[in-house]
Amino acid sequence: MASTELKNIFLSASTPLEERNPKYYSTSDIIAIRDSVIALASSVIPNHRLVWGGHPSITPLINYVLQKLGLNIQERVGIYQSKFFERFYPEDNNQFKNIWQTDDLGERESSLLLMRKTMLNSCDFSAGVFIGGMEGVEEEYLLFREIHPNALVIVVESTGAAAKIIYDNYLPEEFKNERLIKDYGYMSLFQHLLIDKI
Repeated sequence: MASTELKNIFLSASTPLEERNPKYYSTSDIIAIRDSVIALASSVIPNHRLVWGGHPSITPLINYVLQKLGLNIQERVGIYQSKFFERFYPEDNNQFKNIWQTDDLGERESSLLLMRKTMLNSCDFSAGVFIGGMEGVEEEYLLFREIHPNALVIVVESTGAAAKIIYDNYLPEEFKNERLIKDYGYMSLFQHLLIDKI
């Protein structure tokens, strides 16, 4: 039985772009990425807190879930972003109250690292969920495991892209599950593998 205590869940996800890196795009399932992010947000937000790095392909999906839930639960979501990307912030950011911005250090990689370290050290995370994505999702996985070694990790291999690479190359056997490869019923999957276990 899941605890009624408010838990922090970290989401690392993005939709790969073909022009950025074909190795991620070639295995990505865009519909699965979208469906799994919506299912995760729908599963987590009513009873726990979801934190993510404000990727412009993901924030609109989570805003969509908030609008559908019709609940004033802003304290259940948290976005971290680097001012380095300020000109690319999605309009959906305006729907969220809890947005933390880290400094633009004048260079992409160092600015991103500052944001990620600030975000992952911001609270005690019970779990990290990794969906689709590109190199940033791989980097966040490694950093999450370093900072939160005892947290539950869910890598949704069926979404392809970085999640598939992580599942195949980095993920310890204890976190592997056939459902993460073959099950596209994401609401049920997250209930069983995440909500029931935290």
